[in-house]
Amino acid sequence: MSLRFFLRASATLLLALAAALLCVWLRTPLPWMIGPLLATSIVSVLGAPTRSWPPLRNAAQWLIGTALGLYFTPQVTGLVASLWWAILLAIAWALGLGWGFGRFLHARHAQRIGGSERAQWATTYFAGAIGGASEMTLLAERERGRSDLVAAAHSVRLVIVTLVIPFAFQYSGLHGLDPSLPGARTVQPAGLALLLAATAAGGWLMVRTGRANPWFMGALIAAMGVTMAGQELSAMPTPLTNAAQLLIGVSLGVRFQRQFLHAAPRWLLDVALGTVGMILLCAGFAFLLAWGTRLHPATLILGTSPGGIAEMAITAKVLQLGVPVVTAFQVCRLVAVLVLVEPLFRWVGPGKAGPPA
Repeated sequence: MSLRFFLRASATLLLALAAALLCVWLRTPLPWMIGPLLATSIVSVLGAPTRSWPPLRNAAQWLIGTALGLYFTPQVTGLVASLWWAILLAIAWALGLGWGFGRFLHARHAQRIGGSERAQWATTYFAGAIGGASEMTLLAERERGRSDLVAAAHSVRLVIVTLVIPFAFQYSGLHGLDPSLPGARTVQPAGLALLLAATAAGGWLMVRTGRANPWFMGALIAAMGVTMAGQELSAMPTPLTNAAQLLIGVSLGVRFQRQFLHAAPRWLLDVALGTVGMILLCAGFAFLLAWGTRLHPATLILGTSPGGIAEMAITAKVLQLGVPVVTAFQVCRLVAVLVLVEPLFRWVGPGKAGPPA
């Protein structure tokens, strides 16, 4: 790391901390994530040289994954397992919704994207898919699509979902509906050290085996294993989870550099409009699932929303809205999308079943 990068990253973190403390004072939803996200994105768009250090983002995902895994007590795991059919429906819904969003983008922008017909469809298809941003960008590049447009689309989608849903929930009074609190209620230094070591090992193993979202998934699986076995090593200290939220907010906000918004404003506008439409459609779908599962609609809105795992799980944790259910829905959806989205593209893309109408 160069001295210039270190200074810029440090200044970005100080700005994020000030924004988080301001949002705590203002009592906004998710102050430790939304404050840094808004502050860093605004100053980035204005041209400030903000920076985020990737290892800190990895550490944040590790801490959040560890904290969420503590919710999966044996009783809660039984509840989540009983919802297998709803999780399968949510996976099918996400695949269909992403395909429909891709068709919308294709109809609006195919001619502007340029390149071959297959490259155009690759760009819009992977931009619309509800999955990991980095994975969808790599898949688009592999199919010779516009990886820059795909990355931009996923950045805009994540930020809009992260801002809209927490504010909507807080100001509609939806919070405190989750009876499934973590098994461990107090911080035990020795137990915490053992827990963090186990989850760090899980993240490292995921990295070594080339898995997607390795630090989050590895930590989550390790913490789930400990908790499902009935072991209550320690609760997670609130300052650690707050710091993790701050780092995730920064990593989202710094994506919005000045040239980012000037590159393809009409594309970004349609992505934003489409994301709002997807949020509304997912809310309707969540209400139907709530009727069938008898869970609270707010929990299922977070579980089926087109946001990222960490962001939606943090929202559920802070507002106490069915953390294990939200995490299970989001994790299963991510895994299914990563496995299925590329074979589906090859099935429906030009040269196979034909391009979208």
